[in-house]
Amino acid sequence: MTLRVATDIGGTFTDLVVVDSESGDVRIAKVSTTPRDLAQGVLDVIAAGDVEPAEIEELVHGTTVVINALTERTGARTALVTTSGFRDVLEIGRGNRPDMYNLVSRKPPPFVARRHRFEVRERVDRHGTVVVPLDLSGTEAIAAACERDGIEAIAVCLLHSYAHPEHEQALCDALRARLPGVAITASSEVTREWREYERTSTAVLNAYVQPAVDRYLGELEKRLTDAGLRGPLLVMQSSAGTGSPAAARSRPIALVESGPAGGVAGAARIGERIGEPNLIYLDIGGTTAKCSLVEDATAPTTTEYRIEWRPDWAGYPVMVPVVDIVEIGAGGGSIAWCDPTGGIHVGPKSAGADPGPAAYGKGSTDPVVTDANLVLGRINAERFLNGAMKLDVKAAERAVELKLCGPTRLGVKEAALGIVQIADAAMSLAVRAVSVKKGVDPRETAMIAFGGAGPLHAVAIAKEIFIPRVIVPKVPGTFSALGMLMASWRQDFVRTLYGLLGSLDAKQVDAVFAELAEAGKAQVARDGIAAGTADFAYLADLRYVGQEHTIAIPVRDPKLLSGDFSPLREAFDTEHDQRYGQAAPDERLEIVNVRLVVTAARTDTLAERWLSEKWTPEAPVGDQWRDVIIADPAKPVPTRIVWRPSLPAGAKIEGPAVIEEPNATTFIHPGDVATISDAGHLIIDVKL
Repeated sequence: MTLRVATDIGGTFTDLVVVDSESGDVRIAKVSTTPRDLAQGVLDVIAAGDVEPAEIEELVHGTTVVINALTERTGARTALVTTSGFRDVLEIGRGNRPDMYNLVSRKPPPFVARRHRFEVRERVDRHGTVVVPLDLSGTEAIAAACERDGIEAIAVCLLHSYAHPEHEQALCDALRARLPGVAITASSEVTREWREYERTSTAVLNAYVQPAVDRYLGELEKRLTDAGLRGPLLVMQSSAGTGSPAAARSRPIALVESGPAGGVAGAARIGERIGEPNLIYLDIGGTTAKCSLVEDATAPTTTEYRIEWRPDWAGYPVMVPVVDIVEIGAGGGSIAWCDPTGGIHVGPKSAGADPGPAAYGKGSTDPVVTDANLVLGRINAERFLNGAMKLDVKAAERAVELKLCGPTRLGVKEAALGIVQIADAAMSLAVRAVSVKKGVDPRETAMIAFGGAGPLHAVAIAKEIFIPRVIVPKVPGTFSALGMLMASWRQDFVRTLYGLLGSLDAKQVDAVFAELAEAGKAQVARDGIAAGTADFAYLADLRYVGQEHTIAIPVRDPKLLSGDFSPLREAFDTEHDQRYGQAAPDERLEIVNVRLVVTAARTDTLAERWLSEKWTPEAPVGDQWRDVIIADPAKPVPTRIVWRPSLPAGAKIEGPAVIEEPNATTFIHPGDVATISDAGHLIIDVKL
């Protein structure tokens, strides 16, 4: 077994990256995603990559099962059991609106209907002291009601169970004994953090997707084993770290952004390698555009992630570590449509993999962004996916004409240009959300662009917000999968510890750290991580007294919380000033949570080393020329067409130009200059 393999399921394509442990060679493959049977798509792409499963030393997998089940509402029929008097926490949610000035803001409906939200008599206070003992006498009636209504999953979230999980554990044991075929989630098994609504939401979403993830991973493992796989299967988590399938099955909500997390992990590594530690990550696939801010070569994570958040919609909170990204429904497969006034919109609905864009020839008549780029001459119909998929230009033109030209009174090429410009504007807003809105000047960063459509739109977006440099790495169309082969094993743990710094009891602090350490060691043992290779990093969630939210600050020694905390004070003030432009050194500090991040770095760095290896081009391929519409549909511009794999290191390409390769297309505008680095990355200096 010599191959390290990563597979990444996207909305349109399933990607494969293979690294040979002996030779160091890297190869890639890409096939259409199979929405009705995602596991088959994984087997298809392994076969397309000419990989024998028996040769696989390790397989890392990124999946969209969780986010698909949530956004498409195809998860399990779910119930909630909570403390008496709190069944409506899930529906009440938070009173604050995502955008305080948005007068049409709405609360999202809960995933659990009220008739399936049950109560039990018990009460624990915030310190973990039992006020009312747990009464299990109603468990039989709850189980009978769940059985009668065909409930497939149950979330159990009791008040203050982060401080006293024993009641939840006893209740879950009783329900499991009575309902052996039902997936049951205890909130304290997913997160031991305060905030009742967010913890309830997280537990419910975990239960909602658990049966689907359990079935999917079980089927995938079986098919891979039957095909000959003997090496371990790892699953990419939303935290930009990998984990075992067993951990993913018990806490599947940790996979909510599984695929994009690989891209962020890879962006952090490549930024460090090329001397650009501060990067704006842009990943545009078939369904969505995803953006994040990488600072100091570190993948950013948050526990305040919300699924489906938008200014008029609060979304659903997920209280597990998730890469801090902004995601919008604007990708290569996003459908363009007209409102009643004739205005063009792009997304969020996507044509997906089946039927896909009109140009795929699978019967779709809806124009999408890929169709528009094809009409504009920016995509080569003959070289798409290295020629494996021929695109139908006439079908793309018919789709644009059929759906847009009548209502807008525009010509086909004018409408196509409008589609691309609207998509670029939407993506630019997402990039602003991870840079300008966080106090970061885009002019002081670089953008790394990948995904099948990322390099095609990156330069236009960079111009819009004054980013001076765009980096298109090697294998951009499968870069998220490559990033998965650079990700460390990771597990996160949290315990709520509330109090003023300087007033905390040393024994209480030591007990929290010891409990976290024990949990971390147990997970390391369960996942078979070699002893002594795991790194334990602690962080404290701190805030000024009176604030709502916190900032996580590294803690080297528990004594910093119970004794002299001046180093934490200084670190917090500095971070607060960087984020918000001000600090309050005289204000009291309080702690809310203690976090533990356990990581095990990879013993090999083959994928990472390959990113820095000297570029060896293929045999020269002559340039082509074709007319490309850039700004004026009536004035196509003769544009140089370059085959990227044949370009030597140091080669410079002046715009306008289209740089084609097997899995992506890069479009550079007049005045921009692209250079092939020594390692083969495409570095574009943007004319602002």
